[in-house]
Amino acid sequence: MVVKILFVTPQLGSWATHGHHVAPNQMHAQWAAYVREHGAAEVEVLDCKVLSIPFEHMLEIVKDKNPDVVVLGDILHSYGGFAVQKYFNEAAAGIKKKLPSVKIVVGGLWYSSLSTETLEQNPAIDFVVMGEGEITFCELAEALQKGQARFEDIPGLASRKDGKVVWGPVRELIEDLDILPLPAYDLFPMDKYVGHTYWKPFVEVVTSRGCTHGCAFCYEWSEHDPRAIKNFNRWRAKSAKRVVDEVELLEKKFGTKVMVIQEDNFNINGRRVREFCEEKIKRGLSMKWVSLGCASDWVRLEQDVPLMKKAGMFMGVFGIEVANDDELRRLDKGITVGQIYKTINILRKNDIAIVGDIMIGFDYDTEEIVKERFAFAEKVDPDVMWVGYLTPPPGSPLWRDAVRRGWVELNKMDMLKWDFLHPVVPTEHLSIEDLGRLGAWGMREFYARPGRMQRIFGSHFDELAKLCFKDVMAGVGKWEAGAVKGEKHI
Repeated sequence: MVVKILFVTPQLGSWATHGHHVAPNQMHAQWAAYVREHGAAEVEVLDCKVLSIPFEHMLEIVKDKNPDVVVLGDILHSYGGFAVQKYFNEAAAGIKKKLPSVKIVVGGLWYSSLSTETLEQNPAIDFVVMGEGEITFCELAEALQKGQARFEDIPGLASRKDGKVVWGPVRELIEDLDILPLPAYDLFPMDKYVGHTYWKPFVEVVTSRGCTHGCAFCYEWSEHDPRAIKNFNRWRAKSAKRVVDEVELLEKKFGTKVMVIQEDNFNINGRRVREFCEEKIKRGLSMKWVSLGCASDWVRLEQDVPLMKKAGMFMGVFGIEVANDDELRRLDKGITVGQIYKTINILRKNDIAIVGDIMIGFDYDTEEIVKERFAFAEKVDPDVMWVGYLTPPPGSPLWRDAVRRGWVELNKMDMLKWDFLHPVVPTEHLSIEDLGRLGAWGMREFYARPGRMQRIFGSHFDELAKLCFKDVMAGVGKWEAGAVKGEKHI
């Protein structure tokens, strides 16, 4: 029997400051490519977000396709944080009602860390893939193809046996990411993807896994098997040539013009960054790109930023997060205030647009601390300020602390607010309402600064950066409505 697998993304929204923003689901693209290469199944993708297919219509399409397996989930938080889990869970329940015999598999964000809770609370979900999914999911597909039933023997897989949740052994990490096939972009409507309303055709790519920094608030904590949480700090990367192979495929076959290298620390290895830029230039590839990185790594790569710009980088993103070195150490950020200032200077002198992220809502935050944080952001002066509310990621130290304090209760959560743009936990000194008010105040103060818009639009930035700024400005009011009034975006 050939197993028919359908990867489904339900219709959902995106972050208020991202406008119309939709990219191929990287988890689906990578899992589908791996299982197809190994001949374990027939694969198909249904992306209802980009195709604007409503929920009930989605259910009818899935019923007509009649797959053996449906896959839900994602590995990136770049359009909705954890809020997307609500739609995945509802899709699982709806699909199972239409097709009672279908096997439903989830993985990635949220699910990896909360596999037991997921299976206990969602009877429609049959399997949770914990951690890196390609090999585990492929072995599951092969087991289903052969009619095998000892799912508890598959490493990295959570399932049920006799009504109880059972885990397979811990799945070891993939050390050489170059063994993975290129993502299965051919399964997606690649001409329809858009970033920040104006960037198109658009894609988000993932070129490495793990992180050496281990910030206490990072969403990636939730993507690991809770028995192997140390894997969070195990950084591995695709080779520069392999990354450029993916860029070349995207540009030449699908006409993609803009990409965001979505992992938080693309610039952690200077030699790899240089090899990537040189190879991309050598092949004559014109795709523009955005790089996320840590301030300490931007500083180490100062001499390479002109090369990165020559290779098409037009925007750099990094976390400012808080206002002083003591706080940065407390959050295991691994950077200093001096490096934040220097990163701003490095990018600005190279006419690279700057996105700086700050966060509010840590347990010790007071109104004074929050206002100091916004004052610091104003002083370091990024071009775009992205404000995130502390949203405790499952598996992280902050999650455990919030559960202990009674600030997080799984069965009482309003998941659509868990998108990092709504305050969801109080602090020792501030209520959720206080945090919403302070966040809105900070956003207004920053973007109302005299001359900011004129500086951006009169700069030598790439036009794509100016369009991004335009899109962010259009979404500030919507962001504020979410933070203060609880209006939902995702």
